[in-house]
Amino acid sequence: MKLHWSPRSPFVRKVMITLHETGRLDEVELMRNVVASHLPPNPAVLADNPLGKIPALVTERGVLFDSRVICAWLDRDGVLDAGVEAQRWQALADGATDILLTWRTELLRPQGAWDAITASFRAKIAAVMATLEAEADALASRPFGAGHVAVICFLGQLDFRWGDSAWRAHFPRLAALAATWAERRSVAATAIVDDGAAGDEVTAGVLTFEKETT
Repeated sequence: MKLHWSPRSPFVRKVMITLHETGRLDEVELMRNVVASHLPPNPAVLADNPLGKIPALVTERGVLFDSRVICAWLDRDGVLDAGVEAQRWQALADGATDILLTWRTELLRPQGAWDAITASFRAKIAAVMATLEAEADALASRPFGAGHVAVICFLGQLDFRWGDSAWRAHFPRLAALAATWAERRSVAATAIVDDGAAGDEVTAGVLTFEKETT
């Protein structure tokens, strides 16, 4: 199998964690590709995924795209918890990750970001974090699964591109849980690596959390 891959993508990281957890890492060849919604489609990725997105997994049976589809297929032996609650957490975290990626692209617009959109993004991320904080005990009590993987990758994106948000100071139960997850081999081995221009200054000071969200 071949995986269209980037060390900076939170959705690719979901696939990589799943590969580690399922013991299938050696079955996959990684193909480094750069994609971004504000750039022309990458021809190599577009040839396999008409959406021009990563991850995309090339298999003998065809090409799979969307991290949820790929992870479910890789975990066809049921190593990871994939129950309804796990799927709910995955949907929540994936949606929040999409917001972070879209928000950063919005901030990069030459004419400036649309204030109404960024305010909406800020409110939604705060609501997601409050929900995850409230459900930290439930997350801790469940077997490691698809929901945990998605939440880990969402929080990793917060650290990577929104590093000054200080989310741990406002959501201590979630922070403690994240610290426990970070010790897991699959999580440590897939930590986001920036192999290009960081550009983090565009998000500096943009995302903050109120004290009452704790």
